[in-house]
Amino acid sequence: MYLNQFNPYNYDYYRMPNDIQLVNDIQKAINGEYSAIACYKELAKLAPTNVEKDRILEIRKDEIRHLEEFSKIYTNLAGKNPSYQSNENCPNNYNAGIEFAFKDEQETVDFYLEISDKANDPIIKERFRRAAADEQNHAVWFLSFFINPKSAHINRQINNYGAKGALSASVLTLPQMLTYALQDEYLAQARYDDILKSFGYIRTFAQIKEVEKRHIDALLPLFQRYQVPLPEDISQNFVTTPESIKAAYAAGVQGEIDNISMYNKFLSLTIPNDVRTVFSQLRNASLNHLAAFERGLAR
Repeated sequence: MYLNQFNPYNYDYYRMPNDIQLVNDIQKAINGEYSAIACYKELAKLAPTNVEKDRILEIRKDEIRHLEEFSKIYTNLAGKNPSYQSNENCPNNYNAGIEFAFKDEQETVDFYLEISDKANDPIIKERFRRAAADEQNHAVWFLSFFINPKSAHINRQINNYGAKGALSASVLTLPQMLTYALQDEYLAQARYDDILKSFGYIRTFAQIKEVEKRHIDALLPLFQRYQVPLPEDISQNFVTTPESIKAAYAAGVQGEIDNISMYNKFLSLTIPNDVRTVFSQLRNASLNHLAAFERGLAR
């Protein structure tokens, strides 16, 4: 059993009046987490690389934590322990399983945000809001496994530049974080310029390109404030023209996945509040860009 033993009366808020709809929703969330834990255990066994296996197991740890938190909340609301039922059939093929997991995580984000909106207790609202953010990150990772980089002709970065550099770094200083972030924004601009030049005006890329310019404008004052030298813009060296518009959207998806992962890594570290605010805003904008590119890829 994944759930730790606990005394519900020692939990950090008092028992709430019984809300039947909320209790039922939380029971559904518990069953979903229970199913995901079992599914991801099997997916990890099927993973073609250790990198993907380790990431899936990390995601699974998040789901175990969610299950424990939701179970505590349920017990305090309902006055009894929840039941645990698997409500989904996990595909036994890796690619099918990754696609299934991506779609399920996306649906779960919306469901958890609905629960957060319905709840009156601030702790319940916060638990499900944070869980929704976790599920969105999970969806991003599963999507990155699902996309075939070769077919998308993604050659976005070398290992020590932009988001790739940030994600591979074992230690990050504030100057390094700012440099990697600005390099990644430079790279996005170069990639969108190349796509628009190669394929003509595409509204999604043109609009996101303008937003990325504002990202650069938001980062530049931090360099001055913390006396960090501006990096040279060599992003053109790492841009490869996609074979088709479809491949361009796939490259956009992968670029945003890298970008979001980079900012999530930065936000997990101790950084000044003004830097945290900017990084959070840029990460959230990239989530919107990812959704736009996903829609384009699906067309």
